[in-house]
Amino acid sequence: MINAVGRDIPDYLLVDGKEVYQGRFAKDGQILKRDAPTTVMNEKPVADKLCASIREACEKCGAHDGMTISFHHAFRNGDYTASMVCKVLVEEMGIKDLRVAATSLGDAHNLLADYIEQGIIVQVQASGVRGRIGDVISAGKLKEPAIIRSHGGRPRALMAGELHVDIAFLAAASCDKVGNASGNGGKNNCGSMGYAIPDSKYADRVVVLTDTLAPFPNVPASIKCEDVDCVVVVDEIGDPKRIGTKEARVTQDPRDLMMAERAADIIAATPWFVDGFSYQTGAGGPSLAVTRFLEERMDAKEIKMGVAFGGITGNMCDLQDRGYVRKIVDTQDFDTKAIAHLHDCPDHVEMTVSDYANPANKGAYVNYLDYMILAALEVDTKFNVNVITGSDGVVRGAPGGHPDTAAGSKCCIIVTPLVRGRMPTICKDVTTVTTPGECVDVVVTDYGTAVNPARQDIIDCMDAAGIPHVSIEELQEKAYSIVGEPDPLQWEDKVVAIVEARDGTILDVIRQIKPYTFE
Repeated sequence: MINAVGRDIPDYLLVDGKEVYQGRFAKDGQILKRDAPTTVMNEKPVADKLCASIREACEKCGAHDGMTISFHHAFRNGDYTASMVCKVLVEEMGIKDLRVAATSLGDAHNLLADYIEQGIIVQVQASGVRGRIGDVISAGKLKEPAIIRSHGGRPRALMAGELHVDIAFLAAASCDKVGNASGNGGKNNCGSMGYAIPDSKYADRVVVLTDTLAPFPNVPASIKCEDVDCVVVVDEIGDPKRIGTKEARVTQDPRDLMMAERAADIIAATPWFVDGFSYQTGAGGPSLAVTRFLEERMDAKEIKMGVAFGGITGNMCDLQDRGYVRKIVDTQDFDTKAIAHLHDCPDHVEMTVSDYANPANKGAYVNYLDYMILAALEVDTKFNVNVITGSDGVVRGAPGGHPDTAAGSKCCIIVTPLVRGRMPTICKDVTTVTTPGECVDVVVTDYGTAVNPARQDIIDCMDAAGIPHVSIEELQEKAYSIVGEPDPLQWEDKVVAIVEARDGTILDVIRQIKPYTFE
């Protein structure tokens, strides 16, 4: 069946009420089916919930073949917890047919790729897949297709019962003996635990792993003791120094800075750039750089940013410290400066990923977002964006909050170079649709800016400000004139991953690339 972004979705995937994507607001106002949020029972009083080992906690929580386990990715490439737990489950306990529903997976989780190849992990559900795990998924090694959801789509799926987690294993920087847990207050801090909180609410069983046992009560707590079954003290849960990645660093490249300044000019020309405006950037270097150019434009209009939210970096914290941002609302910290700032600054506060982007709650923060600055691997002439698959068709990215913020914001700006190496970024058709073109308003490249024709209001603002723009087709033609039109990728019939829209419908599928080998 052809969906609203023109993708052909195999009929055999449309079972148990699953539908194809029908448009940005097609599901608005519909009642979400809600299953019981968790398995509960009357609990007798206990002195503590401490377990001597991960294995003991797994046994107490009823670990079994075929179960679904979850992890969060606040430590990003510095995470130790997911591999540590899976090693116990597989190599000590002999558990098989595991389904892993992590918030995101990357280079820190290469051990899980081994278990996929061995047939022990049979499915992955995540908001991002990078590194060797992406390789084995692309090579068709999973027994069941991976499911890739946005950050907002994941808590929606938990609420609806579409994603049922048997045991959530949640790393916390500090935790007391009964399960009050925080991302700060330990020897290895990760800051906001916004991605972990929905799992603590909806999983049948919750195990907190920490390397800092805090005195009771460890409050204020991100994870509450009422939701926690077991607490395990381990040597180290992760390395905070590896939270910051190259994707989440502010660029010093002159080309990137030029694009960032152009995006700041567009923001300043639009009617929402008033005192109290709301703002977020993605984790890409060029998009992060836009923030540095807003300061002088705020000075010129004598205004302040009302709220910045989403994933937070140190440069946004610096902007707040200089008096330009009244409130930071934080679902994930991208560097150690932001982690410390969340702890120290009363106007920098934590929120859950459901608060942030869940389309099925009564007021996700993304719905009140004025400006969203995002990166892209590819943008096509219909303004569809791909941030999941590389030019070779291999899974190596993350939708994250990209589709959520694009759908909710008043002005979504993509900042991306026209070409990368020998590959065009602006193309006729993206390899995989991550964010529908109807949600994207402006594309800024180093060779010009294109505005979605549906946003005549933004076109009028740019014309009034004397900001030049061209059609997206002109950018695509320019890209092909520089590097040529890429050869079409060759695919097998096998679907290796399903890309869900934030409302749970099927936005696209990723097939096994042909031929594909990996090291």
